[in-house]
Amino acid sequence: MAPKVLVSDKLSETAVQIFRDRGIDVDFMPDLGKDKEKLAEVIGQYDGLAIRSATKATAKLLEKADNLKVIGRAGIGVDNVDIPAASKKGVIVMNTPFGNSITTAEHAIAMMFAVARQIPEASASTHAGKWEKSRFMGVELTNKTLGVVGAGNIGSIVIDRAHGLRMKVIAYDPFLTEERADQLGVRKVELDELLGKADFITFHVPLTDKTRNILSRDAIAKLKSGVRIINCARGGLVDEEALAEALKDGRVAGAAFDVFAEEPATDSPLFNLPNVVVTPHLGAATTEAQENVALQVAEQMSDYLLTGAVQNALNMPSVTAEEAKVMGPWIKLAEHLGAFIGQLTDEGVEAINILYDGMAAEMNTAALNTSVIAGMMRSVNPDVNMVSAPVLAKDRGIDIATTTQEQTGMFEGYIKVHVKTATRERSIAGTVFSDGKPRFIQIKGINIDAEVGPHMLYTTNQDRAGIIGTLGQTLGENGVNIANFTLGRSELGKDAIALLLLDDQPPEPVLKKLKDTGSFQQVRPLQFAVG
Repeated sequence: MAPKVLVSDKLSETAVQIFRDRGIDVDFMPDLGKDKEKLAEVIGQYDGLAIRSATKATAKLLEKADNLKVIGRAGIGVDNVDIPAASKKGVIVMNTPFGNSITTAEHAIAMMFAVARQIPEASASTHAGKWEKSRFMGVELTNKTLGVVGAGNIGSIVIDRAHGLRMKVIAYDPFLTEERADQLGVRKVELDELLGKADFITFHVPLTDKTRNILSRDAIAKLKSGVRIINCARGGLVDEEALAEALKDGRVAGAAFDVFAEEPATDSPLFNLPNVVVTPHLGAATTEAQENVALQVAEQMSDYLLTGAVQNALNMPSVTAEEAKVMGPWIKLAEHLGAFIGQLTDEGVEAINILYDGMAAEMNTAALNTSVIAGMMRSVNPDVNMVSAPVLAKDRGIDIATTTQEQTGMFEGYIKVHVKTATRERSIAGTVFSDGKPRFIQIKGINIDAEVGPHMLYTTNQDRAGIIGTLGQTLGENGVNIANFTLGRSELGKDAIALLLLDDQPPEPVLKKLKDTGSFQQVRPLQFAVG
């Protein structure tokens, strides 16, 4: 029986025809996604669901999707898909992470021109029969300094276009290596330097805990006078109220925004300001981009339903069905090891060496590699998946090496991840016990035995008496319960570490209290996707 796919949003007829040409039974109902009740009534008939942003694949809908095997999102954003619920249901969620890149980059460049030359205001004035030539005095882009926050796929395209405009480009990106910066022809800088030197600033980062409000009120105070701000990435990166104040008093000369903290944006502090250009989230809105992502998602879904091949999956690595049975716990371990490294690394990673020992060396190490890299990079980019992670790592100039060896110790097999940055090296190792649960077994060369949980705390210190008491007392007094406590040291009086499994994420004030004791070199909260 042929697989059956429902297209519940407006995909192109060409994309729908791809399903038909591949022998898949497809129902094209482009307005069904807006009718939640009707969609829930019919979803149980389908093996695949192809959507854009109108359809909401909620946990409630997925409860009705008894036959669903794959959801394909034409585009990068999957805010409308409950990925944890899909994972529990055994549904693969795919997106098309690179189909919109050129279109979004071009929109950022267009917005930069628009705010530099006040094109929307000048157009409205001329349409009104005025001839206010002296009112609209713009600035050239040539020889101006462009600050690019985020030098990934879209950011690198913007950088390339900016060079063509003869702009000087500086970039801030924690994952950008010096080698990759040289390839892009940019000077890598810290955020404060970028804020103080750029004539134009454009954002090309996802919205994460680390990037939320990255242009805060305090950051706005550090901006070069007369700067112009462009945001075609994500709402929530900029404090819109603080920026509006800076625009009104002239510290910031102009802004161009395609995205807003609340969308659809019917009101914003930036609205109705004469030096602000706004558009309704049009970054990916070109005929070419919409067609590209539609065709791509149709091909990906067809491949999976007909052959089992997995591309651009957000909740499953690219492995065969046979491998998945054995590798599942090891894939999760690899992701945890990468996530540990990613959450502790605040500078560009130059090289990653992944060592596979014993039975781990006999597995599909390519799939395990992608799990390590995805886990590491997801700390700064939640849109990274098992397929796009190696591409993004390559774009950032990260050298990835794999070593395999026969069993050398007490474990049947283990994985060790060693990372090199410009200033330091860091390593962590783990294994899977007979119960199928991943464990951390070594950090910084110090042997430990720590189970992995969703909320953890990592500390480093000089080995001395009283550290356990300080940790226990500080956390206990502030209502943070310790589920498990693992300690290790290199030798008496030397480097020591602690890894705590907690019931909840410790609040920032509690972390500050631990840091203020002066007992610790590092106090880092960690989160892991367990389950």
